[in-house]
Amino acid sequence: MSDQPIRFPDLSARPHELAVERVMSASPGLLYAALTQGFDIWFAAPGSVLMKPAVNEPFFFETEHAGIRYPHYGRFLRLEPERIVQLTWVTGADGTEGAETVVTMELVNQPRGIRLRLRHEGFPTEEARDRHLAAWPLVLEQLDHRTSADN
Repeated sequence: MSDQPIRFPDLSARPHELAVERVMSASPGLLYAALTQGFDIWFAAPGSVLMKPAVNEPFFFETEHAGIRYPHYGRFLRLEPERIVQLTWVTGADGTEGAETVVTMELVNQPRGIRLRLRHEGFPTEEARDRHLAAWPLVLEQLDHRTSADN
């Protein structure tokens, strides 16, 4: 699929976005692998991930909370090993409300670890954005915990 041009979602009618950051303990290589092929290590339900780390490749995984399954769909837009992962992110009514949003995760070296800068844009409503603004710090904390050398 990489021969095809990348079709970036039109976010012009969906202006709501968020940004969060966290200093991570793991190496850029380990974080990059977790963000492109190891979602079931830190986020997705085990056995639910269909993901190939290649630009324009679609992916699928589920999360589970209180016995309810939440499907997530997307495709990779940009991959720069150990630096940038950009993907589309589509979930249902309790997530992106079916809108194709864009998540960009940048890994920046700094003296005390790797700063993960996450930008999530294209939410159709403030409520959808606010749900993700509350969730992303917890998700990044889980990523950090599951990829840290202490674990």
